[in-house]
Amino acid sequence: MSTVYLVRHGQAGTRDAYDSLSELGERQARLLGAHFISQGIRFASVCAGALARQQQTAEQIRAAFADAGVGFPTVSVEPGWDEFDLGRVYREIAPLLAAQDPEFLHEYDEMREQVRVSQGAHGARIHRRWMPCDTKVVEAWLAGRYPYSGETWDQFRERVVACRLKMLDARHENILVVTSATLLAIWTGLSLDISDERIMRLAGAVYNASYTILRLRKQQLRLFTFNAVPHLAALGLCTHR
Repeated sequence: MSTVYLVRHGQAGTRDAYDSLSELGERQARLLGAHFISQGIRFASVCAGALARQQQTAEQIRAAFADAGVGFPTVSVEPGWDEFDLGRVYREIAPLLAAQDPEFLHEYDEMREQVRVSQGAHGARIHRRWMPCDTKVVEAWLAGRYPYSGETWDQFRERVVACRLKMLDARHENILVVTSATLLAIWTGLSLDISDERIMRLAGAVYNASYTILRLRKQQLRLFTFNAVPHLAALGLCTHR
């Protein structure tokens, strides 16, 4: 039986440059590494998705271990842990949805105007909130309502579930995985046997740089801790986006 620590990346960049950590995101990840050290948690293996924000989070955790003089495995890159491509979903599905749903078109245009006005300021609320148009475009992708040349929800979910197979040889080991909110929610959902709709609700609740602990035995998952952030207790450290 292996213990899997699933970590969501730290706070990311703005909507137009999301795949990188903000300064706060780097701090969140470094604090998580220090927390693991303080709790005596050590890892036999570490992997992260191929996205920059995931890699940067893993690097900040590694740096915390290095600063404390504690060993840390080489981080392996596993694209199977990548988040679905929200930017591509928007590019391909949003125009089709907007042509049929005037309310979505209004919400989408309003969101883009707020992004423009923000001038890339990391602290602007538009970069830290999940908007109604975000929910609608993701729900359209999840339901397969429009033509889409990228990864479908079913394909994405199958990819994420298949990551279990790469861990089956581990025995009584702590495994650290740095990934994103939807993947973390899918694995949590597998342990609870819940529907896709509820999986997306879980994803919306996941804090940046939080950790979830599951135990894996013969492809069966058991949930022990979800969305933990004891290392982010100070005011202003907990974020969702």
